[in-house]
Amino acid sequence: MDKRYEVYCLVDPWFYDAPAHTGRDESHDFEAARRPVPDGWVRSELGDWLVYRPDDLKLPVQGWKIHASARLDNAEEILAAVWDYCVPRRISFKFLPSKDFLLLANAKYAHRGASGKFVTVYPADETQLRSVLTELGRVLEGRRGPYILSDLRWGPGPLYVRYGAFADRYCVAPGGEVSPAIEDASGRLVPDVRGPTFQVPDWIRLPEFLEPHLAERARTTVSDLPYRIDSALHFSNGGGLYAGVDLRTDERVVLKEARPHAGLTPDGSDAVTRLRREREALERLAGLDCVPAVRDHFELGEHHFLVEDFIDGPTLYEQFAERYPLVALEADEAAYAGYTSWALDMIRQIEAAVAAVHERGVVVGDVHTFNTLVRPDGRAVLIDFEGASDAAHARHQTLAAPGFVAPHEATGFDIDRYALACLRLFLFMPLTGLIALDASKAGQFAREAARLFPLPPGYLEDAVRVIEGKGSRRAPAPPAGEPRLDPDPSGWVRARDSLSAAVLASATPERDDRLFPGDVEQFLTTGSGLAFAHGAAGVLYALDVTGAGRHPRYEDWLVQHSLRPEPGTRPGFYEGLHGVAYVLEHLGHRAEAMKILDMCSGERWERLGLDLRGGLSGIGLNLLHFAARTQDPAFRDAALQVADVVAGRLGAADSVPEVSGGEQPYAGLMAGSAGPALMFVRLHEYTGDTGFLDLAATALRQDLRRCVVREDGAMEVNEGFRTMPYLADGSVGIGLVLDDYLAHREDERFAEAAAAVRRAATAPFYLEPGLFDGLAGMIFHLSRAHPPGTAAGRDPVVAAHIRRLARYACTYEGDLAFPGEQLMRLSMDLATGSAGVLLALGSALHQDTVLLPFLAPPGRAATGQHTPDHLPDLETDRTERR
Repeated sequence: MDKRYEVYCLVDPWFYDAPAHTGRDESHDFEAARRPVPDGWVRSELGDWLVYRPDDLKLPVQGWKIHASARLDNAEEILAAVWDYCVPRRISFKFLPSKDFLLLANAKYAHRGASGKFVTVYPADETQLRSVLTELGRVLEGRRGPYILSDLRWGPGPLYVRYGAFADRYCVAPGGEVSPAIEDASGRLVPDVRGPTFQVPDWIRLPEFLEPHLAERARTTVSDLPYRIDSALHFSNGGGLYAGVDLRTDERVVLKEARPHAGLTPDGSDAVTRLRREREALERLAGLDCVPAVRDHFELGEHHFLVEDFIDGPTLYEQFAERYPLVALEADEAAYAGYTSWALDMIRQIEAAVAAVHERGVVVGDVHTFNTLVRPDGRAVLIDFEGASDAAHARHQTLAAPGFVAPHEATGFDIDRYALACLRLFLFMPLTGLIALDASKAGQFAREAARLFPLPPGYLEDAVRVIEGKGSRRAPAPPAGEPRLDPDPSGWVRARDSLSAAVLASATPERDDRLFPGDVEQFLTTGSGLAFAHGAAGVLYALDVTGAGRHPRYEDWLVQHSLRPEPGTRPGFYEGLHGVAYVLEHLGHRAEAMKILDMCSGERWERLGLDLRGGLSGIGLNLLHFAARTQDPAFRDAALQVADVVAGRLGAADSVPEVSGGEQPYAGLMAGSAGPALMFVRLHEYTGDTGFLDLAATALRQDLRRCVVREDGAMEVNEGFRTMPYLADGSVGIGLVLDDYLAHREDERFAEAAAAVRRAATAPFYLEPGLFDGLAGMIFHLSRAHPPGTAAGRDPVVAAHIRRLARYACTYEGDLAFPGEQLMRLSMDLATGSAGVLLALGSALHQDTVLLPFLAPPGRAATGQHTPDHLPDLETDRTERR
């Protein structure tokens, strides 16, 4: 589970969204936020923040900044004190405008590098820095707030300092990604690191008056504890989870850390409160072998710790992932029967364990597959009782994993009963996250599970009744509107019309941050709401190429916003402006596309990564595309210049390290060497230069070194702790480029790899429906080998995959829509949501060719799809440059 997604589920029941972009209720703002703007001051909004600055003040672009943290119960008075201090002295500051924003900033899975920051003060220089810390620190003395992990604390109060950017500037980080930036001693822009530890840039001297505070920070250590901490198992904004050893007994233990005033849940409880609840619950459950025993609790440096028995064994989810037969290519009846027997035993054990906890009057509050461990002897153990409560108090749920979230009205034991019902469904159809979007999914999953697995008659009926809130003992009948996708021409038209209607119904042209709702990347990456992967460009492209129409109003939105992009918008293809330019040119807006490319040409692109997603390969391919479309030699020369940089940094075929300790370079179409390989294949087609095929082969061999062939013969990318088949970061994306390479040159190893990759695209189950990381990507891959509109008729796997999309299908405004990453909300974008599913269906069923940019059908690219004529002097130019 990617915990980043939870905070983006709090403000909209249908789509991922950020509070700052949904419009806040100003009646809930702090009093300071409702005050008139002081004379001579300017107020502005910046994301979640309200910014106040004197209209005649020019601040430096970087320096030491001060942060004030606060609790929900003292934030109003801390903000008032900062206002009363800063305004008369004309010192710039910003703050979060309400308790709601403060709670989200300090939530359990909020970003740890930004945790605790409530007010930021911008001193003009170090002299003013010292004055503010001394004087405002005296005013705020005694007030408490969460510790700001990225900063150095000033005394015992709520003030902290760090060196960083005041202005929005960006650079390319060593890994090739675009990052917020500050200047180093030479004036070069380097990443402004904002991690969960205090760091001072190498070229910056720590002011002398901060040195005692740094020394005080270093005084707290774990050296005097009777425990040795061996490894970190997990981190959240509320603290860490560590594996260690009790030095007095040599026994393995787990230490749970809780930071005061941090890691808030919606009821306002902090991590310390929840750790106390866990300790009280486990002490009450002492003697049960289905829960860990408490060994100790203590406080260290204001952080609270609970020590528990170490439970040896994987999570139930890990066991499930290893055993689930639907992910296997050739599971037989015996495999399904064996899995069913195991799953039924796990459910029986967990239900018995929960019943034993209930007998002690305790509500677990957070039952799910990651909070259950399986001992080596097969016994199930419930862990993580942060959400536990006394049944007599009838509390609502405060913590829950996606797919196991009880209805809001549920309290007490009903919370656990709901989770157990979801668990029954999950172990046979692990898509219970969709139930929050449509409760009727429970019945659909139960019916499919009963068809696939040898379950006892009616085994899932009670679970469905609990989830749907039905009191009747009658088995639920299939709803008349259960989603269905048919792999034939009429089914294609129905699906296209319904999908496009839902996408268009979701549009928000009144917003500036995004036009169509999509993945959380729209809020994590500047400008992503415009881009091809997650933004308007990709959606409008998918609608057009699948015959779902042109939409001038929304094209105008894209034109206007891309011509004035936010600072920090990236230049790359799938996540930046090059992809926008491609789509605008595709839609007939060539002049605007040229303006955007001109903006990109002014960026320092050489240090970008080599990848297709946001790096040099995507940029090179787009420049080559514009060279073919415009016959402008400047684009050709720019594409060759990019190719030279990529070739120089690519390395040898055997230069990629093997998997070691779970860490390895990226692989796949979007982030791996397959992206450069695709660029070199297209350059060969454009120029006829076989040297580009040599480079493509080198790049493909690098990615194949990162792959593994599973026992069933399927090739997948090996990430050390899992293998991945998907289009973006798995083997299927590599397979697309292998096919394109093999259209020009025979290679026995590549041909064998391409066949093994195709097997990876034929499994009967994938966890998500999306194009980049789900079932739609498999449909796209398999369909590309067939003429337009024929894939489903020629390949029974494609037809079966199309029908299987119904598992994930939901409705929005009465039309077909699909969930995005994590299955917690709908998405309309190309990479994760409905637009990507639409494009994949079109690749299989539409009468015209439907492809992603630069991915021509194998064997057809050389006929001139990318360029009608080779430029006559290109071969000579290339030879001279080499």
